[in-house]
Amino acid sequence: MPSWRQRLSLRDFAPLISLAVLIVFFTLVTNRFLSLGTLTLVLQQGAVLAIVAAGLTFVLLCGEIDLSVGTVALWTACFCGVLFEKPWAAGRGGTASAAPAVVAIVILLPLLTSVVLGFLSGILTVTARLPSFIITLAMMNIANGLARYLTKSEKFAVPDVLESIGNGDLHLGGRLFIPHSAVLAAFVMAVGYVVLIHTRFGRYVYMTGGNREAARLAGVRTGRIVVASLALCAFTAGLGGLVNAGRMESVSLDQNADLLLNAVACVVLGGTSLFGGEGGMGRTAIGVITFSVLQVGLNQISWINDLMRPFLMGVVLMVALVINGLLARRRGD
Repeated sequence: MPSWRQRLSLRDFAPLISLAVLIVFFTLVTNRFLSLGTLTLVLQQGAVLAIVAAGLTFVLLCGEIDLSVGTVALWTACFCGVLFEKPWAAGRGGTASAAPAVVAIVILLPLLTSVVLGFLSGILTVTARLPSFIITLAMMNIANGLARYLTKSEKFAVPDVLESIGNGDLHLGGRLFIPHSAVLAAFVMAVGYVVLIHTRFGRYVYMTGGNREAARLAGVRTGRIVVASLALCAFTAGLGGLVNAGRMESVSLDQNADLLLNAVACVVLGGTSLFGGEGGMGRTAIGVITFSVLQVGLNQISWINDLMRPFLMGVVLMVALVINGLLARRRGD
């Protein structure tokens, strides 16, 4: 087996190089980019993406895709808001005080339903032998329809604990604040890293994405790995939806509109292959930071208006992804 130094290539450093270039660029064109306030903004904006991208990493490593993460996140948040405003909970408007046990039910039950949706996507993908792209596309519309039917396009309140996670922070002294959501995201990604690197399930995920037929012949039940990965992805999507609802302090149908595309961009920016078998949680973390730095940096450039930011963000992402792809082809050659 080659040593870790021999296995490293330029592509392994490409995400870090992209991140470094962005930091240098925004430092030169803005006067306030290198500050603790910017660090807090990057952590806060990247927290939800990191949570969702952590589960999506498992799916992409399997060589699959989940198009329903955005609407599953929306469904979970909407279900939580509707339950929270029930008479047995906080009542209309969420103004009454709810017991801790009730709040736990209001949060955990929607999370459980998100896992069920992911499990169904996995079961249908494996049993019907259809691409997960098709199955999760249908699930995306199912989750969106459920959210619309349940909320009737109304806004709903969320429990205070979600607002605390979404907007609270840890004061570490001076002007340094670490958002609660970033702490939760770091915990989720750390657990994902341990599972991928130090467990049998993680090894099977890589084997399934690397060569599914060889993994099956080696005794790996690849169907179960795909089902478990999609269920895990739906769980992190639901958790991200709850955290985002807490950050917005309410639930509405216009939340999480760009969550799917942004999460996929983060995972791919980190160097995880869309074809499975290559990547990891550390790379996803770098991709999330890069994406968040790009968002915050563009917002701090005063001469770029709101109409130009999406265009410039797309151009930068396109360049970074093309460079990663070219380096991947060079490595394969």
